[in-house]
Amino acid sequence: MTDTAELQELTATVRAVLTRHGDRAALRQAIDSELGYDERLWQLLCEQVGVAALAIPEEYGGVGADLDTALVVLEELGRTLHNPPMLGSAVLGVQAVLATGDADAARRLLPGVAEGTRTLAVCWADEKGWATGAHSGVAPGYAVRADGGTLTGTAHYVLDGANADTLLVVTADGLYEIDATASGVTRTVVRTMDPTRRLSTVAFDGAAATRLGGDADAITARLRAVAWTALAAEQVGAADQCLDLTVEYSKSRVQFGRAIGSFQALKHRMADMYVLVESARSAAYAAIADLDRPVSAETTLDLESARIHCSHAFRSVVSETVQMHGGIAITWEHDAHLFFKRAHGDAELFGMPGRPLARPA
Repeated sequence: MTDTAELQELTATVRAVLTRHGDRAALRQAIDSELGYDERLWQLLCEQVGVAALAIPEEYGGVGADLDTALVVLEELGRTLHNPPMLGSAVLGVQAVLATGDADAARRLLPGVAEGTRTLAVCWADEKGWATGAHSGVAPGYAVRADGGTLTGTAHYVLDGANADTLLVVTADGLYEIDATASGVTRTVVRTMDPTRRLSTVAFDGAAATRLGGDADAITARLRAVAWTALAAEQVGAADQCLDLTVEYSKSRVQFGRAIGSFQALKHRMADMYVLVESARSAAYAAIADLDRPVSAETTLDLESARIHCSHAFRSVVSETVQMHGGIAITWEHDAHLFFKRAHGDAELFGMPGRPLARPA
């Protein structure tokens, strides 16, 4: 784990950049842009803070910090709902490449990611959901088939897929790399509940690709652990922002001659929101601390707990935010509805644990 003081300094730096350059006007412009994210903001974060390089080893042009540093950035991005290629490329894409153990591929791909000049997108979901390593039944499997160095099939729910430079495709034979503009590749943006996060389908029709190797089940297991933990960190940031917005609004909204925040019933509800945010933070941080530990029953339980509780906490907190803001919260001009849509979109993104947390003794 990275030193706490360093993480706090990183948090303050990222928040300062987002406060200055990533306000609500910038978010609205990003939603309607061709890329779906604020390219200038992403360049600032890469050039001034080096966010894309944080979790990349030094030998591949990165900072060489632990993965928790990158997740601090995601927590801050969650507060603003900005969705640059941090999660899809600098976290999941990088982890997919590293999971193959292919040093040549890492030297070829990761320096550009670290500089912010190359983006990666991981294709690991079929129409049923994100691959779990299962190849039969109703469980999600590998959406794309590899045959003699070519790829055939359709990947769904690809984060950053529409604009990525390089696609990383998980197949039963391991991970493949392919130029996103290669012949036989068709990318289509799909409509989502959450307008702040853009997903795509990517179809492969005999497209020539380079095999990077790795065990498919091990790669998907690593991707799932990192994705759930990263999403938990992002949800904590978003829920915390919803709490802050609600508290501030309760101080200025007056009814019956008093600020609504002075009413005891609303104080209790905001206290409950605070408990949810802090318990979600604890769950997320426990999962983050486990990322560099060997997989065990304990680390698996921490991961599944974070995935379930952070999703529940975010949805509950944002529901209270909408309720306590009243009618203004459901107008397009207010950000509450965007947090609401993000919360419900996140509850489906990357899937959920397939079994209850309770275990028989």
